[in-house]
Amino acid sequence: MGWFKRLREGIQTATTGKKEIPGGLWHQCTQCKETTMMNEFKDNYRKCPKCDYHVRIGSRDYFEILFDNNQYTLLFEEVISKDLLHFVDTKTYPDRLRDAQRKTGLTDAISVGEGLVQGHGLVIACMDFSFIGGSMGSVVGERIVRAIDRSIQTKTPFLLISKSGGARMMESAFSLMQMAKTAAKLTQLAKARLPYFSLMTDPTTGGVTASYSMLGDINMSEPCALIGFAGPRVIRETIKRDLPEGFQTAEFLLDKGFLDFIVNRKDLKGRLADLLEMFKNA
Repeated sequence: MGWFKRLREGIQTATTGKKEIPGGLWHQCTQCKETTMMNEFKDNYRKCPKCDYHVRIGSRDYFEILFDNNQYTLLFEEVISKDLLHFVDTKTYPDRLRDAQRKTGLTDAISVGEGLVQGHGLVIACMDFSFIGGSMGSVVGERIVRAIDRSIQTKTPFLLISKSGGARMMESAFSLMQMAKTAAKLTQLAKARLPYFSLMTDPTTGGVTASYSMLGDINMSEPCALIGFAGPRVIRETIKRDLPEGFQTAEFLLDKGFLDFIVNRKDLKGRLADLLEMFKNA
């Protein structure tokens, strides 16, 4: 029993090695650490089947969940960022854009899709955190503006799904200008008497929160989403006070009146369809 001797390097035993799990078959929840089959995770709207934690997902995932039969038209993909400021940090801005495009398969931090949700027409602009932290640059603002123009042209309601770290520092003032630009365009949508639904997901922060995310006719959120402007540490150091428990969570904002409701991802399509039906008859 006690005289086992390894004669060759690389031999694995029950106590000396861990069996590798084939990639892509399992999902481990970052919240509860439980592991589930990937197909079970996907069938559960990419939420943890054990604790219902809403994992961050991208625009194509939301389009698949919301549009009937996953059929939609991508719009404005030809709008691409330029390096007007010749910005360089650890790498040049063009290199950073190319890296993000190669890693994500996306052209920028927002995608616009047009299709049907339970038979109701809807234009959806959805942000992608995987693309430079979902940062709001000039392309994000321009695609939102064009999406709103499309809504007005087709007399179709508009949904914007936010997931962002805030303004894109590589575009400086050009990024900050998108706050006013998108807010002004949403005023035109309101004048056209078309509804704007804002869905905030984890995280929705910075200039995105301070502009279009909070301007919806209906402001909603996924459970436990982080929603705020500055981070808790910055606020705490500024006001020199401890922050309330749960500060900047969706549940806290709902209690304080900043949100109309919180919606579970599995119920999102049905809730949107109800809203579209209600506003159609308004």
